[in-house]
Amino acid sequence: MKDATVTIRLDAKLERDLARLSRAQGRSRSDFVRDALRRQLALARFEEARQDLLPLAEAQGILTDEDVFDDVS
Repeated sequence: MKDATVTIRLDAKLERDLARLSRAQGRSRSDFVRDALRRQLALARFEEARQDLLPLAEAQGILTDEDVFDDVS
């Protein structure tokens, strides 16, 4: 698959923060943004799955994080 190019606009502070952190970590800005996007997409997928499973969990009386922890411990 061919790589795609995406253009985004950053305010000055966000651009400075990105430049500073990418330099500090020895990574390109593109690599830093790709990693951030991967993390955000994974979080969004997790939240979608959570919303899909919520009714099933509630039907079984699983209402809190503690309920989940108790069931898997």
